[in-house]
Amino acid sequence: MPDNDEYPKPLKDFLDRIDDWYRTNHEGFKTLFDATIANVVKCPADPTDPDGKKVYYDWQGKGIEDLKKFFAEWYTNWTTTKPNDGLDYIEKFSWLTYENDYGMVFVTCGPGLEMTKDFTNLQGDQMDDTGKDGQKLIKLWESELGTRMEDFKDGPWATFNQFFIRELKDGKRPIDAQDDNSVVVAPTDCVINMIVDDLAEETPIPVKTVTMNVKQLLAGSDYYKRFVPREEGGRMLPGGTAVSCILMPDTYHWYHAPVAGEVVESHDDVHGIYYGMRDFPELLNKGNVGYGFDYEMFDTFRRGYLIFRTMFTDPRGGKHETHVAMVTVGLNSIGSVQYEADFKNPQKPVPVTKGQKIGNFQYGGSLNILLFEHGRFPALQLHMGQRIGTLEDPERTNGLFSHPHHAQSRRGIPFAR
Repeated sequence: MPDNDEYPKPLKDFLDRIDDWYRTNHEGFKTLFDATIANVVKCPADPTDPDGKKVYYDWQGKGIEDLKKFFAEWYTNWTTTKPNDGLDYIEKFSWLTYENDYGMVFVTCGPGLEMTKDFTNLQGDQMDDTGKDGQKLIKLWESELGTRMEDFKDGPWATFNQFFIRELKDGKRPIDAQDDNSVVVAPTDCVINMIVDDLAEETPIPVKTVTMNVKQLLAGSDYYKRFVPREEGGRMLPGGTAVSCILMPDTYHWYHAPVAGEVVESHDDVHGIYYGMRDFPELLNKGNVGYGFDYEMFDTFRRGYLIFRTMFTDPRGGKHETHVAMVTVGLNSIGSVQYEADFKNPQKPVPVTKGQKIGNFQYGGSLNILLFEHGRFPALQLHMGQRIGTLEDPERTNGLFSHPHHAQSRRGIPFAR
């Protein structure tokens, strides 16, 4: 939740201010909103969709009253939002910015940015509400999650946000190879995607269909140099590897240390935007979550980062030091990331064990990006018998992974089939 308590509430005051900003063209609010609507890309409806699940909102020809009505419905319907539908309103809103430069400017600058921040604050109040609405939503999610709830400690939970960051039962996520520092573990329950090898320093630089400004992603930290091309021992080393760990709304939302060693630097609240993902519908991309996605914009979202220094021994007994970065990104509707006290901007290195709890995301879209130095993490490597995924109910797959109406990006990014 954003750190500014000065925002209009309840919902009526928020809507009234939007209306006033539009009528008075406050700081160009009307001009930018009208330009956004004028340049909205028509949402593609797929007639072959067997489930009729068209998670889009056609903003073409809409006006300020439609925007107010949309926010009001989004706010009002939160108590009936099932886990599989958790991203629906976010996605509907994102059609304002899909392939739309005017929309991107509208929600990431000036009063449009303030509007999204204020709405995020209002949603945060809902998620922290101790009344019956929050309990109604908790009961709905418990019912929908079914046996998945067996992994978690029992309630009660005073608020939905407390439920959302519910704790695992002891022993439910054992840490693999606890004493082997060469083994990297998943930081949370997530969908893993290898983004790219040979990370480059500056953006935009196309690297195997994606771009990423590592320096900005790490908020200018000098440690960014460990993950981009650099000279070492008289020779140039290529850039490192990035791995995307995308969290689904209905899973575990604490994140943990992927390696042991020490945290040499961290920053728990890098300010940024709340909405404005140009191609949000393509992030899910028919089940290939994040494949071929343009990760450049994540350096503008609110986020935190940690730099781990670890020592490991290779199979021949050689000793190696390396660094791993973990960038915790709060995507649409996440106002902040929550770190445990030891990892909030430490002034000196902090010892950390593999699997140690680092922090959590409250309700909304989120992901972790892991960065590795060149040659240190060439591929995902599994032992026989380790989990590689789950067989799913098609309803969950359709709700969280694959919306068949999504159009392929007009930016020429190839997608897996």
